[in-house]
Amino acid sequence: MTVTASAPGKIVLAGEYAVLWGAPAICMAVGRRAVVTVSPNAAGACRVSTPGYEGTDRLRIVDAVAGGERPACDIELDTRAFMEEGRKTGIGSSAALTVALAAALAASGDVYAQALAAHRRLQGGAGSGVDVAAAVHGGLFEYDMPTGSVQALRWPDALAYRVIWTGVPASTEAQLAKVAARATRASRSALLLAAPRMRDAWRAGDADGILEEYVSYIGVLRQFSVDHDLGIFDAGHDELTDAAMGEGLVYKPAGAGGGDIGMVFGRDEAALDAFVTAHAGEVRGVLPCDIDPAGVRVETR
Repeated sequence: MTVTASAPGKIVLAGEYAVLWGAPAICMAVGRRAVVTVSPNAAGACRVSTPGYEGTDRLRIVDAVAGGERPACDIELDTRAFMEEGRKTGIGSSAALTVALAAALAASGDVYAQALAAHRRLQGGAGSGVDVAAAVHGGLFEYDMPTGSVQALRWPDALAYRVIWTGVPASTEAQLAKVAARATRASRSALLLAAPRMRDAWRAGDADGILEEYVSYIGVLRQFSVDHDLGIFDAGHDELTDAAMGEGLVYKPAGAGGGDIGMVFGRDEAALDAFVTAHAGEVRGVLPCDIDPAGVRVETR
């Protein structure tokens, strides 16, 4: 039989980096899905295709999920929904693929645990697992790394956003390696205090409270980036952050930063569109990324 599974990407809204040390993170699954199709192979071989992607590192995902022994089947790993202009956008394609493949191959068992273990093998043991949680559970949620727990949240009615793509690829693995190599600084403690305050603001669900809390959170994140030489606000993020504050909006890099995507938040849709137009020089594009309420899905035919 042929099995098709799909899983959504993700955007981390708050708690980036701090989640690695036990602080809560806020994350949303987005409606751009990795699709995995597994079909029988009469010759007993494993053939892997990656439509929309020419690299070979996708084969590492098959090895990680299958425990190093590739299954005797045809596997298609489709991440075209995560690409723009032939480039990755940084919304969690590897985690989504890992979850979808684990679901497609699993006869039984805990897909979340299997995918989390496989994805950590891919990242050399690093990573919080928040992207795997988004791919498995979907929706907007609060994530706790020590327990792996997910608590669903509701998006505030008055809070609008745009997902900004910089066009500059960034490596999460490289960023995590930098953090691990640096000595602990005061800004790390500050970030660990700021992340729960952001969590509380999202729990309260008040748009004004969330926007207000982001102002101080972004300041802490900037200092953390400087102290650890991460360049989180590179690739135009710094300019967009300052410009948004001057226009009564909030902008921040999303996830590891240093490129990929950012989020601009506000109360008025028209103001967000005007911001994007006014800063077209720093914006490669706006990614349509609605919240995907569904996690991993499996279809057998």
